[in-house]
Amino acid sequence: MNNLIKHFKLQPLVNAKFIATSLATYEQEGIQKSWEIVQAHDSVAILIYHQEKEAFILVKQFRPAVYLNNEEGMTVELCAGIVDKKLSLVQIAQEEIDEECGYAVPIETIERITSFHTSVGFAGSKQTLYFAQVHEGMKVSEGGGVDHEQIEVVTLPLKEAKAFIYDESIAKTPGLMFAFMWYFERYKGDFLRH
Repeated sequence: MNNLIKHFKLQPLVNAKFIATSLATYEQEGIQKSWEIVQAHDSVAILIYHQEKEAFILVKQFRPAVYLNNEEGMTVELCAGIVDKKLSLVQIAQEEIDEECGYAVPIETIERITSFHTSVGFAGSKQTLYFAQVHEGMKVSEGGGVDHEQIEVVTLPLKEAKAFIYDESIAKTPGLMFAFMWYFERYKGDFLRH
């Protein structure tokens, strides 16, 4: 998919829809300081396990900020979405599973794992992590996102997940790696002993 990227350039950001940049000024232990920050939406992310396939359902998509660092820009991530509507976090997670991956998951079966702050050096937005199990009877579409998101649904066999965590040739998020380690600790015993 990345070979379809053409005419990539950076421009000043005008009338931003999803972020705001700011200069934070403050005093810390009597010293005046400042820090450039990005105010961004909080988000949800969902580790999806397919019971019949014994595999994780992930998403692959182009990320322009990653493109700046590796000239490919493709990342493999958890199904995720920003918190930008008046729904509960678990309802947003349920909606994202449907839109991005094509599974209708009952809300009561979506389990909250934890929350944490991401991009703490410049953004610090909060991400809430969930876990959902799916089967083929829940499949309602091919997924792929909405509004021209161009999300590719990826199936990663459980037996390949540990090697995937340490494969530096694949751009991935820390949240995805944490979610895998959580899964192995919870369902397969201590991760480090396997």
